[in-house]
Amino acid sequence: MSSKTNKKQKHEKPKHTVESYKNKIMLFLNQGGKKAISVRELSSKCRSRQGSSANFNLALRELAEDGIIFIKKQQKIYLSSKLGYFPAKVARLSRTFGFVVTDDGTEVFIPGKFLLGALPEDKVLISYIKSRSGSPEGEVIDILKEGNSQLTGKIELCDGVPYFVSDTMSKNHITISESESSEYKIGDKVLAEISYRGKRHSEHKVRILMSFGDCENASACSKSILAVHGVCEEFPEPVQRMAQRIAVAGIHDYDFNNREDFRHLSIFTIDSAESKDLDDAVSIEKTKEGYRLGVHIADVSHYVKGNSDIDKEALNRGTSIYYANKVVPMLPKELSNGICSLNPDENRLTMSAVIELDKYGEIISYGFCKSVIRSRVKGIYSEINQILSNSESPEIAEKYSEIRDDIFLMDELADILIANKKRRHAPQLETVESKLIIDENDFCIDVLPRTRGKSECIIEEFMLVANEAAARLAKEKGVPFVYRVHEAPPPEKAERLREILPQFKIECPKFEEIRPVHISEILEKAKGTDVYEAVNLLALRSMSKAKYSNEPLGHFGLVLDDYAHFTSPIRRYPDLAIHRILTDILAGYDKNWLTKRYSGFSANASERSSNAEIKAVTVERECEDCYKAEYMKSKIGMEFDGRISSVTEFGFYVTLENTVEGLVHIRTLPEGEYDYTEPAYLTEKFSNTVYNIGKAVRVICSAVNVNDGLVDFVLANE
Repeated sequence: MSSKTNKKQKHEKPKHTVESYKNKIMLFLNQGGKKAISVRELSSKCRSRQGSSANFNLALRELAEDGIIFIKKQQKIYLSSKLGYFPAKVARLSRTFGFVVTDDGTEVFIPGKFLLGALPEDKVLISYIKSRSGSPEGEVIDILKEGNSQLTGKIELCDGVPYFVSDTMSKNHITISESESSEYKIGDKVLAEISYRGKRHSEHKVRILMSFGDCENASACSKSILAVHGVCEEFPEPVQRMAQRIAVAGIHDYDFNNREDFRHLSIFTIDSAESKDLDDAVSIEKTKEGYRLGVHIADVSHYVKGNSDIDKEALNRGTSIYYANKVVPMLPKELSNGICSLNPDENRLTMSAVIELDKYGEIISYGFCKSVIRSRVKGIYSEINQILSNSESPEIAEKYSEIRDDIFLMDELADILIANKKRRHAPQLETVESKLIIDENDFCIDVLPRTRGKSECIIEEFMLVANEAAARLAKEKGVPFVYRVHEAPPPEKAERLREILPQFKIECPKFEEIRPVHISEILEKAKGTDVYEAVNLLALRSMSKAKYSNEPLGHFGLVLDDYAHFTSPIRRYPDLAIHRILTDILAGYDKNWLTKRYSGFSANASERSSNAEIKAVTVERECEDCYKAEYMKSKIGMEFDGRISSVTEFGFYVTLENTVEGLVHIRTLPEGEYDYTEPAYLTEKFSNTVYNIGKAVRVICSAVNVNDGLVDFVLANE
């Protein structure tokens, strides 16, 4: 009996899988060209019977959700590409337009009236329309798959009824259908969730999930920015418990086994006064050949094991996020500020890079090892800068007396390394970061440009050397790794830079393929002229974005063939990832084993870390903008000196000396007809008045919107 059953089963035709149905559907639709096929006809052609109709319907649904087919209401099926339709994902919205990104990476502008109520992260089907600007422009045909339904905004009162006004959609009042929080007030910044989707943004309905407080408070706005970007300040309970267990266990003598003991060396950290997550320390010795540089990094991988709850959470976060006077750490504070932090006068487990350099700053040899250190002192940038300029107070002199000679020797080596960087024509592009001064009430009371002294340069140069050595080692071993890569500017950006420079009276070097030396030559020609700031900005914006990759693509900006991020495993996941790989290299595992273990891991860590970095930069910038706007509220009506930092068809942005940026809208300029020359000029036709990047202007602060992080200026004396 059983043998007959087996024989019968052997000759049964296998049921159609979802994939086989997809292939058949695509075959018949391609044969039909632009002609539509009904669902019934297609089902018949595919021979979908009772046993497999579920798979046929699932295949249709998945193809439709992927935007490959388009099903009209009459149950007519088309190939999307034959209709000129393409799948895309909503990248971002403003109140009057949005941008989507197609599967091939093309960014497409969508006017607000053509968005069909789409929200960020929605998967949509678009068609292209005639563009006014020459850039890709389209309209949303259908929403294929809904993305994140949460959004932030504020509560406004209209005709006695509270409404929700979104930060990113139209300015229309959106009906509040229900609320999980009864504590919100008029003017509050809130987190909402779409409860009903209409065909236009104004037709949506929302439920209020929570209130962050007054929308004119930068702290409340920052909380909402974290929420809408999915940044969680609290750690999951299992992660928190594990971190606490690690911290309680502490460090014991047996942890020093198989480690180099460097506690006798003069090792210390140099960081900002407010830093609590100290992940790098340095040491230096003069040798017969030149210098022995020690870069000692917190051995986070000793505590955070691969695929543990903490590791999974760290990979999800990707990086610590810093804004105002706050941090959302990648690791729980028991690790980041505690047992991993290289606090002074405490034994700490580290991974050390010991690098021998000749008197010209060239690497002779390098090695990595597991180690134990005991930092002599928590060095502060500003204090060490005073020592280097011989202007320190007696108290500071006493604090650093034991390591004073080391500081000056480090300064000597850093000068050599900086000179080497210039010799290899690494572009010396200048950027200015902001420093926000926050009072005890979490209010921004000042905004300053962050200064960089000699000690900041020392640490930067030493970290570069260690990062290069780590990448070199991985490349020599031929094992999977997470590299920090920076590719050459895209050809179209390089060409645009070449075209715009003559307008600033800067002759552009001839090149078929742009190289670092060309950027350096451009900056050198502009140095000392009144167009230097403009040229520096234009060169900076022509650059590609640095990212992480499992391929050693080199670093254009540093002019290095091999580069990685090794020195900050407390706050960056790529660094933690390569510490794990380096640990196994040091343990003696062979190339085949390492390749099998880390090929998929390095690719995944690279991609996810790059995405996490982009999100972190966005969050930090948006939070910073809110705090800057909060500071400028008390400055409305006051005049400031600044420079034009970017130009658009609707006006130009001015950056003040304190780093605050605001918009001078074209409607506030003297009456006239203005022509926009992308990317740097706005010209009034009749008076020939020119507003270009880098031009010095005097402006009046005319309006501030803390909720949106916006500052408006008007030109003074216009």
